[in-house]
Amino acid sequence: MIIIAGYTRTDAEKRDGAVEAFRGMVERARAYDGCLDFSISADAVDPERVNLFECWRDQTTLDAWRRVAKGPRGKPREVAVSLYRTDKAEKPF
Repeated sequence: MIIIAGYTRTDAEKRDGAVEAFRGMVERARAYDGCLDFSISADAVDPERVNLFECWRDQTTLDAWRRVAKGPRGKPREVAVSLYRTDKAEKPF
């Protein structure tokens, strides 16, 4: 399983527009075979922060998605995103 998680920062007045610009990409990713979860969302506390979360079945699926994922282009002020690999998932509670 591949998890990509983190955040970007943009000007507060541009954040909600940036999140909305990714709406179609989020919908396509969630429907894509091998996508377990995909989210690009406004942070509830920081008006400049956009949270990113992706969960993919495996590297092959992620690679295939990246070949067809056409999202909006932009240059965030800060990017703090990492890729994590795991071989299992467990119930948290």
